[in-house]
Amino acid sequence: MFGLILKKIIGTKNDRELKRLWKIVDEIKQKEEKFRKLTLDEIPKYTEELRLRVKESLEEKKEEIESVRKSIEEALTSQEKLRLKRRLRYLKNEVLNPFLPEAYALVKETCRKLLGKRWSVCDIEIEWDMVPFDVQLIGAVVIHEGKIAEMATGEGKTLVATMPAYLNALTGEGVHIVTVNDYLARRDREWMGPVYESLGLTVGVIQSFMGFKERKEAYACDITYGTNNEFGFDYLRDNMATHPEQMVQRKLNFAIIDEVDSVLIDEARTPLIISGPAEESTEIYYRVDRVARQLKEGEDYEVEEKSKTVTLTEKGIAKAEKLLGVESLYDTRYMDLAHCLIQALRAHRCFQREVDYIVKDGKVIIVDEFTGRLLPGRRFSEGLHQALEAKERVKIEEENQTLATITFQNYFRLYEKIAGMTGTAKEEAEEFYRIYDLEVVIIPTNKPLRRIEYPDVIYKTRKEMLDAVVKEIKEMHAIGRPVLVGTLSIEMSETISKMLRREGIKHEVLNAKHHEREARIVAKAGQKGAVTIATQMAGRGTDIKLGEGVAELGGLHIIGVERHEARRIDNQLRGRAGRQGDPGSSRFYLSLEDDLLRIFGGERLKMMMERLGLPDGEPITHPWISKAIENAQRRVEAYHFDIRKTLLEFDEVMDKQIEVIYAERRNILLGEDINEDVLNMLQEVIDRKVDYYAGTSSHPEEWDWEGLRKWLRSLFSIQLREFDLHTLTKKEIKEWIFEEAKRKLEEREKLLGKE
Repeated sequence: MFGLILKKIIGTKNDRELKRLWKIVDEIKQKEEKFRKLTLDEIPKYTEELRLRVKESLEEKKEEIESVRKSIEEALTSQEKLRLKRRLRYLKNEVLNPFLPEAYALVKETCRKLLGKRWSVCDIEIEWDMVPFDVQLIGAVVIHEGKIAEMATGEGKTLVATMPAYLNALTGEGVHIVTVNDYLARRDREWMGPVYESLGLTVGVIQSFMGFKERKEAYACDITYGTNNEFGFDYLRDNMATHPEQMVQRKLNFAIIDEVDSVLIDEARTPLIISGPAEESTEIYYRVDRVARQLKEGEDYEVEEKSKTVTLTEKGIAKAEKLLGVESLYDTRYMDLAHCLIQALRAHRCFQREVDYIVKDGKVIIVDEFTGRLLPGRRFSEGLHQALEAKERVKIEEENQTLATITFQNYFRLYEKIAGMTGTAKEEAEEFYRIYDLEVVIIPTNKPLRRIEYPDVIYKTRKEMLDAVVKEIKEMHAIGRPVLVGTLSIEMSETISKMLRREGIKHEVLNAKHHEREARIVAKAGQKGAVTIATQMAGRGTDIKLGEGVAELGGLHIIGVERHEARRIDNQLRGRAGRQGDPGSSRFYLSLEDDLLRIFGGERLKMMMERLGLPDGEPITHPWISKAIENAQRRVEAYHFDIRKTLLEFDEVMDKQIEVIYAERRNILLGEDINEDVLNMLQEVIDRKVDYYAGTSSHPEEWDWEGLRKWLRSLFSIQLREFDLHTLTKKEIKEWIFEEAKRKLEEREKLLGKE
């Protein structure tokens, strides 16, 4: 009670943060008049002046910044590293903050001077019509501070990123703007490029088809657009380079991540892997697939749908052993067979064609569970992809061995500063803060939200639910209102498409099979009478503008078919309607056969419906049901958070080792003097080995002198002298060996040269 009263008096934490940010906006607006008289030709000169002033300020903090960077390299735990990164972010922001008002005012004035100018974006000519609103200035300040700006769909996040990108690029260390796909990276670079160029900055874009030279040029720019995949893989390739000239990336300075929840939450566990062929036969997968087809669920194996795991029963083990012709499936000789059989059963029972993957041109291609996009080139690990290929009877690609790998979670934690933008972050605010030290600030909309959010409608069966969806589409289509139908899978989008074709309703399908036409389809989704069916990709990076006369009809209507496991994804779909104060509405249709309800509480919901005595075909909207659905989503979100947290803890030791090795490798490639590091490692090895051969005995005559002699001969070609065993201490032996090894290294250096 006291907390509620206090909140009303002083406001929420977000309210207090916004109050502080409005003061900075006032400072920016006061600086605008200063740049009104500048011409577009004069603006780059002012940028150069700002660069010089920023450089001078950085020089004053250089020693302190370098000291913190060194401490980050030496930090042993992720929490210690996050604390030091926070300190580094504070120091660098302290340098840039005094320049923020005039830098942002200059970007705003540049946008104003570009009004009415035309240029091509993804082969479509556009006319520039944007000048940042006050709320966009708030979002831009939040991003510069290294936080997440939660901004509703249509509030102009792409434009918002230009201001913090410009300010941070003044340091000369480069800024990466991360998008979720190649199309958006190219679009945003071509759309915002003239703004940066008018300011006197260089801007590049990384595309998946680009070669080494183009990539190096793009990374050398002040601002670089690209996808999380491209940035991550270039980092791995750089750490496999054998010459400095083969490296493309500079230091990882500042990343602004668009759709940050998609990249840092949904794809956090996704490992980026560079692999090479392994010498293993693929015949084993066909063999176990034949066996898997003969085993029966419930009798020979059990399935846990929540975690997508399969366990063989005693009967199933005996049956599999007989079919495979082996004595014991868990004999060490046949462990590979046991593993492959489990993967084959998972492939048949836990992974559905047209939902989790598709088969195209004789290849199994993964479908992103969050966006519905195809992920060509990406493969499931640990033999699962081969099991799917055997299941679909296509050619099995050879198993690969990992040459370099990193998860998105760990890659983005390498940057000195990260920030993000999205329409849906508050649900995951705790995870953002605990894993990435990112605070979420909710930015108010420029105009009041007018979207009507109707309560969920729930049916007993999927057929009843789909019939109701088609009925509502027909009703909306009849009055000319555009409709966007969001589905969880390609299979569902195509089922609804077939039903609409039977009804004679013209529509477009936007899913992982047709994303080449994405821009054209999305551009028409808000036109009068348009019906668009889309997988979850519709909620990412797409801007649906209303056609003429549509606002008067009620705007765009969203129909969600099934609920996603994460509330964020549902909210993204809702957010497609009602942008920039437009009218709009949304409604979700569910059935008790939906995976979410069936796996997480379906029986309880069914009992509720039966208690209410509803006949077949009759929908239900009830607070109990809505609460039960939300609770199911919360449980799934908590489950996935625990997995991501556990993965991070599991990865921490290996990640530290990889980081140290990559850092040393980079130092060698760049020709830095690593002599001191080599000598330190040499001393550590000698200390450890002498301690090992001396054992716990304090008497030298009891030490393993023969073992020590052999080790020194094999590693350093050092002949151990006949020491006075009674007078020489362990410390003196270590010192003598170290000096001898050092002398050998110097001899080799003279012979081969320092390089």
